[in-house]
Amino acid sequence: MKRLYSSALALCAILSVSAQEVIWQKDIKSSTQDFLSQITTTIDGQYLITGSTIQSNNKQPSTINQNNGYDYHLIKLNQQGEEVWEKYFSGQNHDFLSATVNTQEGGFLLAGTSFSAKGLDKKEDSKGGSDIWLIRINEFGDELWQKTIGSTSDEEAKAVIQTTDMGFFVAGNVAFGSLPFDSAQGTRGYGSKDVLVVRLDKNGKELSQLVLGGKGLDEVEKMIPTKDGGALLGVYSRSSEVKAGSLKQEAGSGKTINYQPKTTNNYGEGDYWIIKLNKDGKVEWEKNFGGKGDDHLRTLALTSTGYLIGGESRSERSGNKTVGIEEGTDLWLISIDERGEEIWQKSYNFKNRDVLMGMSVISSPNPSKGGGSGNLTKGILLGGYTQAEGRIEADDETFWMLYLDQNGNEQWRKHVAGDKRQREERLSDIKLNRDGSIVLAGTSAEELGKENWKIVKLGDKQIDQLIEKQDIKIYPNPVSDYAYVELGLISSPNPSKGGEPFEAEITMYDMGGRQLQSVKTKNKVTKINTQALVQGAYLVSVKTNDNKTASAKLIKK
Repeated sequence: MKRLYSSALALCAILSVSAQEVIWQKDIKSSTQDFLSQITTTIDGQYLITGSTIQSNNKQPSTINQNNGYDYHLIKLNQQGEEVWEKYFSGQNHDFLSATVNTQEGGFLLAGTSFSAKGLDKKEDSKGGSDIWLIRINEFGDELWQKTIGSTSDEEAKAVIQTTDMGFFVAGNVAFGSLPFDSAQGTRGYGSKDVLVVRLDKNGKELSQLVLGGKGLDEVEKMIPTKDGGALLGVYSRSSEVKAGSLKQEAGSGKTINYQPKTTNNYGEGDYWIIKLNKDGKVEWEKNFGGKGDDHLRTLALTSTGYLIGGESRSERSGNKTVGIEEGTDLWLISIDERGEEIWQKSYNFKNRDVLMGMSVISSPNPSKGGGSGNLTKGILLGGYTQAEGRIEADDETFWMLYLDQNGNEQWRKHVAGDKRQREERLSDIKLNRDGSIVLAGTSAEELGKENWKIVKLGDKQIDQLIEKQDIKIYPNPVSDYAYVELGLISSPNPSKGGEPFEAEITMYDMGGRQLQSVKTKNKVTKINTQALVQGAYLVSVKTNDNKTASAKLIKK
């Protein structure tokens, strides 16, 4: 695949009076249809862009088993939007990368769907049909381990999170079809498609599997970690409850498969189905939200009062939906507490088929808890795009952002064109950075079938004013091997507007004032090697090129 890379500083075409600028834009062009699944922000403020690509022949090894299908495609960008490295992981057939999580150790776990047998980069054979293919990599993109999970049925991966014990939850879907319960394989289907949750330890060993479903179709769309070490699942459900008890099947090798039927009924054609799992992967509670029409869940977020659920709705006021629709498909947001009880719900409209693709929550320290744990939610940032239905509006197929206060009341909305705008632009993911900047990632094309990747980093003064900043922040602290120094007092001038490029010097001293190491940086977040330090306290001092200074204590454990 022939690709061209370009970075640009440009003004953003925004339909708003607020101050906003493009910090950088990255366009990754190809001659095939590329799927962008996610943007993952690393602990040191870099970005991993992940999706699926058909490689050109000159990118593949010369072998009789050359792959002509989709491969896992990863590009890591630094804080300035420059490419750090690019990687592909290939099987002999189609392999689609769906979800990525950054690990506490600094690497990533990739989760996708594989139609490939053993060969090329795939080290395990197919289990039958499509399987879940997991690959764990370090921060440089080197493989640490991989695992294929599946059965004689079709499995697909949709979401992955890391747990508090350094293990993982992987969520996806399984289509058992008309297969009867098989005691040897442990397969049983409640409907045409069920939800599959796999729990693994940090080395990829399977600990348990959970199958959830009702009479119909259930597809998991999102999973997020919860404060207690468990997980919250967001499912698009077109099924009814199953009046049957749960089943448990031992499948050898210490692996347990649990089958949990859906115990709630839909209100309409399609509902939001929310499931809370504990740290052992067992169901704590489940809730349905919907009207009489089709309501499609897309994303979840953690708040100070519980959780936010977001998606699209075609339902008028009905069922337990208390807000109507204006036109086409509206955004529908629900705030619930930690037990799944509704706090509020709101609806928003861009006048066509509105598609919600991402959601970030802005928080600040809780004064009642000394500014420590228990942050307060201050605002909600939504990102998506609008598809035309019947007529075409000026801002259809353009990335948009919608900002709400903590109670869901709209504050502003903006359309983002970036350096330039193509005919078909669809947002895939949005991330709010700790410094108040925003990264939007999606696909851009003059015609469908020839999608390129488009990544835009924005600075927004309205968001920036809401972010609580410290002059210097060190994490983790206490530290074992590596610490990250974040400079909150720094504002990065835009060189295109005559601003001097930011530079800082980070110096570490022991408590006797002896200088141990010094690092010059152009980044707001910098990685520091602390492996050689003995146990104790140290001082980290920062001086910038515009003579700002700050210091903080670091503890080596």
